Amino acid sequence: MRQEAALLREARDSAELTNAIGLHARPSVKLTQVAKGFGATIEIATAPDGPWTDAKSLVRIMRIKAAQGETLFVRAHGADAVSAVTAVADLIRRNFDED
Repeated sequence: MRQEAALLREARDSAELTNAIGLHARPSVKLTQVAKGFGATIEIATAPDGPWTDAKSLVRIMRIKAAQGETLFVRAHGADAVSAVTAVADLIRRNFDED
């Protein structure tokens, strides 16, 4: 039973999108690459209640079209959910390493 509980872990965070162009192609690629490094299910939204988008899908992430100043909400489910959310939110805070 404890093993099942570990698999159902959930984590959430949010970060402001600060780059001038917003969530365009390069940041979307970087975000999905980071997300694919985790086993957890990772989702992104522009509102705390969603709608949620699969962070491992480049096409779906690019459809978000979030602009500078918007907050991106990140949530994950799985054994490495905390690490996954931390990595994705930190990438957003670092301006996708584009500075």
